Amino acid sequence: MTTKIIELIKELQSLDVDSRVSALNEIKIAMHEISPMKTEPVDCVLWVKNDSVHANDYNPNSVAPPEMELLRLSISADGYTQPIVSMLEDNGQTREVIDGFHRNRVGKECAEIQARVHGYLPVVTINEDRTKINDRVASTIRHNRARGKHKIEAMSDIVIDLKKRNWSDEKISKNLGMDKDEVLRLCQIGGLVELFSDKEFSQAWEAEMYDNGNEI
Repeated sequence: MTTKIIELIKELQSLDVDSRVSALNEIKIAMHEISPMKTEPVDCVLWVKNDSVHANDYNPNSVAPPEMELLRLSISADGYTQPIVSMLEDNGQTREVIDGFHRNRVGKECAEIQARVHGYLPVVTINEDRTKINDRVASTIRHNRARGKHKIEAMSDIVIDLKKRNWSDEKISKNLGMDKDEVLRLCQIGGLVELFSDKEFSQAWEAEMYDNGNEI
């Protein structure tokens, strides 16, 4: 077995960069298929051309310029330590970003990093049962909230969109990691009073919105 592996490595080393990356991806996918951890996306990190990866249009995360520069510096100094979470689209060639929008940007916009990784980006593929739009949105938000980063106005738009898609408050709460009061507040921020006009607000809500009878 060891001899065969050594022979394979020598064969791979003789290939040009693109052919070598392609062959290594095929090997990783084959190994992933027999892995006891195959249900975990991180079990199979692939390198794909950066022009085959595009951002989604619903990411509520917002990174300030200093933080973006820190991310660039981190990737420049430490390399890519986290892959981009992606969904393989129906054409089998392109991917939509689920999490890692800014890692995607750095890999495309920073010439030094792009040259170092030969125009590729590291990706993992989200499980196939999570590819519907609502599931993708929920996954993106969970990743952002786990890091404590999300833009309130965008979150409000997403919650309202999910309610329009007939997601209940309970389902939104469960999938986005919110309590029901937070779902209601995000609806209010969006200005769609009709979405919660039949709901009773908690005393805690009213206490925050009013101070001695005066609206805050």
